[in-house]
Amino acid sequence: MNLQWFPGHMAKTRRLIADNLKLVDLVVELVDARLPMSSRNPEVDQLIKNKPRVLVLNKADIADEKVTAAFVAAFKKQGVYAVALDSLSGKGMVQFHAAVQQAMEGIFAKDREKGIRPHAVKMMVVGIPNVGKSSFINRLSGRAAAKTGDRPGITQTKQWIRIAGKYELLDTPGILWPKFESQDVALRIAFTGGIKDEIMDIEELACALLKYLVTNYPSELDARYKLDKDANDLEPFSLLSLIGKKRGCIISGGEVDTFRAANLILDDFRSARIGNITLEIPI
Repeated sequence: MNLQWFPGHMAKTRRLIADNLKLVDLVVELVDARLPMSSRNPEVDQLIKNKPRVLVLNKADIADEKVTAAFVAAFKKQGVYAVALDSLSGKGMVQFHAAVQQAMEGIFAKDREKGIRPHAVKMMVVGIPNVGKSSFINRLSGRAAAKTGDRPGITQTKQWIRIAGKYELLDTPGILWPKFESQDVALRIAFTGGIKDEIMDIEELACALLKYLVTNYPSELDARYKLDKDANDLEPFSLLSLIGKKRGCIISGGEVDTFRAANLILDDFRSARIGNITLEIPI
């Protein structure tokens, strides 16, 4: 697969972010904790420049906890305010609020010197598709303020969401870059559903995921599909077929439905039924 994907509405969103930065005090950048580097948009740094920022590693509940902690520590060493968060349960929100206060302290101090009363922090929420921005906003606001879904592209236009007395949020559609830095980055995003499955070769995608899991999370893979250890020596398509057979993905004539098996494996990974898995490690 050679993955390139840059819908026109995303180019429009990039311009929208640049045009509206002057309206906000702080940028909240959401990434997927399972791929904290690959799910960062490399254009965000250029867009926001010196604007205060908090980096949220969302979906931490389905990522490898130890690797997530290592990423948070690595970002903090770089001077980035980073927190791990599960938007669905709210775990990590206390740390998020603290990070906002830290990131804004410079602005607050200047306001105090000028005798300016504290005001609600105006935030812009940005992130590539499918990192859970809408779920994060709903958790922060305590209500269904943004549409949610398990597919990319739910948010299509900007919207202000007010949280009484504390924050004002500017939500934006997810954005991707015109050209992926590498096909490995593209694959990681596709594994998590950040690229629409409809444009993918699902069997090839599942085989690439199995190759990664065999190398990095073999015990979780074996436990989920009740595999013998020898199964990890199979080439990816043979392993896909074996899992399909074990899970009853059979069509007429006894042949394995590898398309159905591929979808099953991807669904299991995305819902963490295989285990808490992270697709990259800090460099």
